Amino acid sequence: MTTMPFPARDYLPVLQELTGAFAARLRTGDPAAAVPDCAGWTLADLGTHLGNVHRWAATVVTTGEVQPQNFAADAGADLASWYSEGAELLLDALGNAVPGDPCWHFGGTAKTKAFWFRRQVHETAVHLADSGSGHVLDPAVAADGVDEVLSALLPRVTRWHAVPRLPGPVSLRATDTGDVWTVHPGEPPALGPAAGGATVEAPARALLLRLWKRTGPDVRTEGAAAAALLDAPLTP
Repeated sequence: MTTMPFPARDYLPVLQELTGAFAARLRTGDPAAAVPDCAGWTLADLGTHLGNVHRWAATVVTTGEVQPQNFAADAGADLASWYSEGAELLLDALGNAVPGDPCWHFGGTAKTKAFWFRRQVHETAVHLADSGSGHVLDPAVAADGVDEVLSALLPRVTRWHAVPRLPGPVSLRATDTGDVWTVHPGEPPALGPAAGGATVEAPARALLLRLWKRTGPDVRTEGAAAAALLDAPLTP
């Protein structure tokens, strides 16, 4: 079983690996290639978005305060280098941060800088999959991403979406790590003790991508509540 969340600084080498893989994808991929799960976006749009997210998150971590978002800033001619510069700014900001210090964020967990170590890992992991990269995500990291959606983002779902209506509990099981989460109906739904009812089973990476509404991964479902959970928007 995976211990989640990881200690904040344990995310840094993972983030460095993921941002490096994303930069490599920008260097080798066709910037005009469509990104199927990000409607209307090209690979260049995706790289610009993630580079701007990194810069924004770095400023939030450094100041500890909410910051205006500008996710459309021009990357210039060398997108891969511009992206890498943003990733380094983020890694430096996190490396210099004290995880337990107070900090604004949009999740449903304690308002400390630790949130951003985890959030930027999974932001990058999902967009790396969007990019078409062949990078293999560590199943434990993917399981932690599932846990982030269900324990840190779902409690604040009403910031972005209507409350998901579940007819009963849903247990999600990562078949490669053995981790299990049970989501119970509520306002909003929340994690609780294991219970009989609907189930969703797949490797952790497939669960993570399905919770972020990516269309490719196959998962095994049983019960109406499982379909309701997977159909509902849960994340920003």
